[in-house]
Amino acid sequence: MDYRTLDLLKQNHPAWRLLNSPHAPLVAGFLNRVFVVPNQRLIAQADLAEALEDELFGLREQFGNDIFPKSALDYLNDWAGNDKGWLRKFYRQGSDEPYFDLTPATEKAIAWLGSLTERAFVGTESRLLTLFELLKQISAGSETNPETRIAELRKRRTDIDAEIARVEAGELAVLDDTALKDRFLQFTALARELLGDFREVEHNFRGLDRRVRERIALWEGGKGELLQDIMGERDAIADSDQGRSFRAFWDFLMSSRRQEELSALLEKVLALQPVAELRPEARLRRVHYDWLEAGEHTQRTVAELSRQLRRFLDDQAWLENRRIMEILHGIEAKAVALRDNQPAGEVMTIAEAAADIELPMERPLHTPTVKPRIASLIPETGDDDLDATALFSQIVIDKTQLARHIRHALQDKPQITLAELCRSRPLQHGLAELVAYLQLGGDSFKTTVDETTEDIIAWQTADGEGQEVSKQARLPRVIFVR
Repeated sequence: MDYRTLDLLKQNHPAWRLLNSPHAPLVAGFLNRVFVVPNQRLIAQADLAEALEDELFGLREQFGNDIFPKSALDYLNDWAGNDKGWLRKFYRQGSDEPYFDLTPATEKAIAWLGSLTERAFVGTESRLLTLFELLKQISAGSETNPETRIAELRKRRTDIDAEIARVEAGELAVLDDTALKDRFLQFTALARELLGDFREVEHNFRGLDRRVRERIALWEGGKGELLQDIMGERDAIADSDQGRSFRAFWDFLMSSRRQEELSALLEKVLALQPVAELRPEARLRRVHYDWLEAGEHTQRTVAELSRQLRRFLDDQAWLENRRIMEILHGIEAKAVALRDNQPAGEVMTIAEAAADIELPMERPLHTPTVKPRIASLIPETGDDDLDATALFSQIVIDKTQLARHIRHALQDKPQITLAELCRSRPLQHGLAELVAYLQLGGDSFKTTVDETTEDIIAWQTADGEGQEVSKQARLPRVIFVR
């Protein structure tokens, strides 16, 4: 914490740059709402730009159009630039649509800003007891003398027997409301910190993969030595303190018995009156599933990095493309050298990413034009009054609004039925809107159909005389899955 270190952090650390930014309230508030609160890991560029555009529209309505003049996409690209580093922009495997994710530095800055708010209740007892318990675990876990450990276990057994005797005698030691609130607030803080740790673990694995690729690009020796060096570093990461801790956490959480136990404990604790008075977030009820989802995302990232590295080091590709590898070796070496000092302006222009191939048999045969016959007829003037109601009764279903409703519903739960969607947002256009939901389920979302269960979906519509009529449709249960 000396001057040089802090000055270097001020110049280079993304979290410090965020706190210094004049747009920090917009950046921190928006990214906290779309990423941190719903525990969202990846968001497509179109969805994130749409959410930011809504945010900017509301702010411009309050403070004028000059407060944020650029478009939402320009702001997102600016926040993902190397000079900011608040978002990570990338392409997923097999997709040509950009995705965004929050960087660990931004999450740290948002967490620090959250700690600045005044807290109505500051608990200290539970943290002190946690410290004592950690010290006891360290002391007991590092003891190598069998006699000492046996003596400690016997002492604990004596304490447990004494407590059982007190309970049998009717002496129940129950935590008061203050102690319950103290411990629950500490649990909430640790649960949020744990979700942030996953993003930092994933960031560290990506840093390792980047260093390995740089080493491959600059390697001058044989392939066997390169493989031994790379695999050794992979094993070193897996056997490091961080790797072993993450593996132990994952093994603990993957146990179905532990998951059921966590669910039962959360239900019991959240039902307590002192805890309910704190108005905890609804997501705390499924926080262990958020941990599981974040851990699965980290595991998938590591697996994808390993697959890419294996393809990069494939034996057959290495032998068949040796000359190409040598050429790419020089290009990558120069790219790594210029990474921190990129040339200004436009370096080169590529007209097309790939050649357009059109086969002769794909061309259509010549079709002679048909000359229309125009008859010179005098239109007859009719005096009949025609009912034009049908021309004005046409409706257009907004599928974008329906898709947004499905995505918002899936933020809080892993799956939802079509009947639940229609209950939370009743059908406005009857059967046409119901068919639009079914079409979205087949085109844009993952769905499954339970043929053994039927759902009845009802709606109100107007008959020919303008009277409200109730209609309903009976169909197998359609489930939208996140």
